[in-house]
Amino acid sequence: MTSTMPGITWACVSNSNFQINHLNKTVKINQKSAMKKLQIISLCLALFALASCSKKTDTVVVSTPLLQVGKSISNTGTLPAGTYKGTMLAGQTYTVGGDITINAGDTLLIQKGVKVNMTNGANFIVNGDLIILGTSDAPVTITDPSKTKTTGPSVVGTDQAYVGGWGGIYCSNTSKLVVIKWTHLDFGGAALKALPFAASAGLAAGNQYILFFENPTGVFILEDSWLYGSPDDATRFYGGYYNIMRNTMEKCGSVGGDGFNAKGSSVGNMAYNLVIGGATNGTKTASDGTTAGECQFTMYNNTYVNDGFRNTGVFGARSGSVEIENNSRALVYNNLIVDCDFGVRIAGGPAGAKVYLADTTSSTSQLFPKTAYGYNYYYVDNSVMAGQIVPTSVAQAVVTHPQATDIPNMASFLGSSYTFGLVYDGSSFVGKNNPLFVNYPLPAANNFWVTQASVDNFNFHLQPGSPAAGKGTTNASLIKPITTNIPVDPNFGSSEITLPGADMGCYQLNGVGNHH
Repeated sequence: MTSTMPGITWACVSNSNFQINHLNKTVKINQKSAMKKLQIISLCLALFALASCSKKTDTVVVSTPLLQVGKSISNTGTLPAGTYKGTMLAGQTYTVGGDITINAGDTLLIQKGVKVNMTNGANFIVNGDLIILGTSDAPVTITDPSKTKTTGPSVVGTDQAYVGGWGGIYCSNTSKLVVIKWTHLDFGGAALKALPFAASAGLAAGNQYILFFENPTGVFILEDSWLYGSPDDATRFYGGYYNIMRNTMEKCGSVGGDGFNAKGSSVGNMAYNLVIGGATNGTKTASDGTTAGECQFTMYNNTYVNDGFRNTGVFGARSGSVEIENNSRALVYNNLIVDCDFGVRIAGGPAGAKVYLADTTSSTSQLFPKTAYGYNYYYVDNSVMAGQIVPTSVAQAVVTHPQATDIPNMASFLGSSYTFGLVYDGSSFVGKNNPLFVNYPLPAANNFWVTQASVDNFNFHLQPGSPAAGKGTTNASLIKPITTNIPVDPNFGSSEITLPGADMGCYQLNGVGNHH
């Protein structure tokens, strides 16, 4: 075994026999006057050797250097608006005073533990690649330093979460790869002052998104991260391949706006996410905005809590958990939906309307044969929500069919003669099927679901005896993730495309799924 000390390399041979090297050249000491010093050095090295020479049971820990791209970026002073590439270094705090632009072909990498304080409504304008590699023990934070998170009841007009602080991460059609892992995206959504790149589908000055991506052949990975606060849709995706997994979203949308909103020809997975206190839908698909192809997603093992109550539009014109609309298709399974304004909503409006019919046809040319859903678990605390477990056509046509695999079994309850979209009385389900979260008050006090929009100190893991445990499906013929064109890589792709889990919602009793 070879060990090193500053300037000295030595080898462990037997007992106290050592060969001393200095800068890899053997130092031969023959002078009698040096013998005493050599004996002292040898004794020190022998003691060091006894501690250092390994036994078979010893474990050697080798630190892996952090990935770095190009030159490091200095955190001295405020970063002005301009073009950037290279690496923001681990553990450093950066202050940004204007838009950070990444040119096509360039890469900006942010290492773990970085905090980016965005001022003046600054944005990331991504024409190249953006790689943000936080870790569970050292997440990255991108925030507006002038704003502070709050707990407890949340109301538009008094909570800073709904007004937008810094801007967002806007990615043009030349951006090939965006990877965001273990990152806090707090207080995003300041209005765009001008278009950051050539006019594109769905983007205009004044938009207030946190994440925007539109390259139809690009890849967007968002995993194990947190989104806190936005005035409108937290995300807008117009084409590309996505893995949106194991994230937590709080307080997104002020008086409207969706959580994860995929449009155009976007394809991918939304799974194991916790969405609490969203203004409207937690997850949504729609094929409008492009003619490049259908929007197709899997949505499984998500937990939706208190979603849909801040939308001031017409009741029933949007959902409050899952929405599939506008010629998109989806697979929706194993979701836990608690005190949300609506259940899984498959829109059925006429062509040409703003919200029109989802693709419910069969096709062998698409990534999966048909929009399908089931094995979803509902808990509601009032009769209005109970009457929308299977959404009805109170404002627009809905084509959601009751499913026998859902809890409660709405197919059995409504009967074979039920016509989808018709109003029904579901009040008998109020307070039934408590999923038994580790720490969250159910039944909830009246209207608690309207203002409780953040996780705070609650714990949405399931108790071991939860009736939602083991009630999902892992049948790959029903639900499996999309893997087409989604790379798996610790730095330049998904960390893991997690398969569907048997327990309802984002937290699995075996520890798989959301790790927040």
